[in-house]
Amino acid sequence: IGDFLYVSRKAKNYARIENKHDNFQSLEKLFDEIELVPALESEINRCIVSEFEIADEASNALRDIRRDIKLSNSKIKEHLNSIIHSGTYKTMLQDPVITTRNDRYCVPIKSEYRNTFPGMIHDQSSTGATVFMEPMSVVQLNNKIKELVSKEKTEIEKILMALSEIVNEHLYIFQTNMTLLTTIDYVFAKAELSISMNGTEPIFNTKGYINIKKGRHPLLDKETVVPTDIYLGGAFTTLLITGPNTGGKTVSLKTLGLFTLMGQSGLHIPAFDRSELSVFDKIFADIGDEQSIEQSLSTFSSHMTNIVNILAETTDMSLVLLDELGAGTDPTEGAALAIAIIEYLHQRQIRTAVTTHYSELKLYALSTDRVENAACEFDVHSLRPTYKLLIGIPGKSNAFAISRRLGLPEHIIDDAKNILKSEDVKIEDVITNLEISKKTVDIEKERAEQYRLEAERIRKELEEQKQKVKREREKLILDAKEEARRTLSDAKDEADRIIKEMQKLARENASKKDLDDTRQKLKDKMSKVEDELSDARKPKRTLRKAPEKLKKGDTVYIHSFGQSGVVLSAADNGGDVLVKVGVMRMKVNALDLSLDETEDKVKAAASSSVMKVRIGKAQNISPNVDLRGLMVEEALEKADKYLDNAHLAGLATVTIIHGKGTGALRGAIQSHLKNHPHVKEYRLGQFGEGETGVTIVQLH
Repeated sequence: IGDFLYVSRKAKNYARIENKHDNFQSLEKLFDEIELVPALESEINRCIVSEFEIADEASNALRDIRRDIKLSNSKIKEHLNSIIHSGTYKTMLQDPVITTRNDRYCVPIKSEYRNTFPGMIHDQSSTGATVFMEPMSVVQLNNKIKELVSKEKTEIEKILMALSEIVNEHLYIFQTNMTLLTTIDYVFAKAELSISMNGTEPIFNTKGYINIKKGRHPLLDKETVVPTDIYLGGAFTTLLITGPNTGGKTVSLKTLGLFTLMGQSGLHIPAFDRSELSVFDKIFADIGDEQSIEQSLSTFSSHMTNIVNILAETTDMSLVLLDELGAGTDPTEGAALAIAIIEYLHQRQIRTAVTTHYSELKLYALSTDRVENAACEFDVHSLRPTYKLLIGIPGKSNAFAISRRLGLPEHIIDDAKNILKSEDVKIEDVITNLEISKKTVDIEKERAEQYRLEAERIRKELEEQKQKVKREREKLILDAKEEARRTLSDAKDEADRIIKEMQKLARENASKKDLDDTRQKLKDKMSKVEDELSDARKPKRTLRKAPEKLKKGDTVYIHSFGQSGVVLSAADNGGDVLVKVGVMRMKVNALDLSLDETEDKVKAAASSSVMKVRIGKAQNISPNVDLRGLMVEEALEKADKYLDNAHLAGLATVTIIHGKGTGALRGAIQSHLKNHPHVKEYRLGQFGEGETGVTIVQLH
């Protein structure tokens, strides 16, 4: 009970501490309802030292009793020590030691002195040479100890009774806490399971639709298992899975059923995010060999017994899983029975998944609406299954190929091929062509998706560049208008001043020369304003000479923008140069460029202190930068700034963390790194480095 009170308190404290960092709204109510009894917990800890010991301080009476026991024991030991060291009894003692028999202190006496030594016999040795006697002088003390021990036991029972009464007063709290902690433990167990298998929360529906994305059987090693996609209940209600033995047919069937049961039990499933499951009222499975000698059941009979019961109990919202339907009997009759059973379930639109080797079932699926074939892929060259489920393609058993690789003589295989009916051969040819077509379609689909994502990325970059150029142009226009406004305002003020001066001169009858001089000043001012406005309308021309040879990586100054950039390609026939300014790329005429001398001056001025700067940077800069959660433009700007600092700090290798996600951010980062002046080379992370979630960059 003390331990239970301790666990309740620790759980309550855990919720308080954890909620400082995270908010578990769904669990808050459970933790809040836990009631603590600190007084009882403290009393139990005070009274009970361990499972077998009550503390001396549990009560005053117990403390006094144990003190008296210790005093009595000390007196007895002192008296017995005087006896065993006495010359009177030295010859009578077998050994000069003190021992206990029947919880009473004794001394070992030689058998021949049993009548001479004053005391009571309690035991003797196995040989009879020694008797263990309690001296008469300590009998009263031993009796007192026995009485004290009895009192101690009675007092302990009183203490435990008192504690039990307090516990009984809080019985409701204990029952409530037990229910709450059991529920919390169950919740945390589910969460721990989900974390261990990288589980996700499935999306549920009541339409019988299942769409498992990259599902992994929870009992298989998550590091080596091949994820599989399984869907059922949408375009088709019945799925026929075919393929070679050990190819993964039964595992796919079990994964389908197990995921459904896990989801309906409130568990996460080891599958990709946004996988869908349906809520079924019943799930039936006939998987494995139920052969029974005791019940006189063959393999076929045991399967049929299960199937009869399944057909009798299925409802429209049931899920039925049948492994090797119709196996264990004549292939022709077994295939006919299997088709009839599947057709019955199909007509009732009951969601059904079946594994089989029968070619007749493959043909049935090809010719029946809302029935679909699926194949467990098999690599004939390596004789190994790939464990990938290909829905829409009937599988092959590959018996001939496997037998040939295992060493069966070629002439026997040729005879077997001749025995096959021509219809069977045609079916196998259709299957082969379908497999090739499916692989080709998948490859082209993946390639088209890559092209689409790349085109979308380029479109977004161009749109961002377009918007940035537009903003820069608007800013330049606003600046020019503001400058013109200021110029006109100054000119107006100056003209007003000159006119007032002319009027003053006229009133004072000034000479014609003074008036002409003042009038000329006004004309000069107006001419100057016209020249300034004319210059503002014209594009600004640099007086610097355009660089003769520009190469990739040169830092240049763009006069029309007033910003520095990096050359990405040499000038073309029209004299245009591709320049990168921040994350924006643009074509600028070479006449508008000049080599950025500021950088050279800074390098020359700082050559003596660059090592100090690098050391300072290296002490403060991290070897990695986290870009997860940022938009592409923000991520590229942050990456640029980080790479500049890392280069200045003299770091040789850095890590850019962009996450796995859809891969859009990773693609944008790596495209940006291709032309970055500080980047020597880059690669994706390896195992232990973050894999595809990070890019490792080597700097110049």
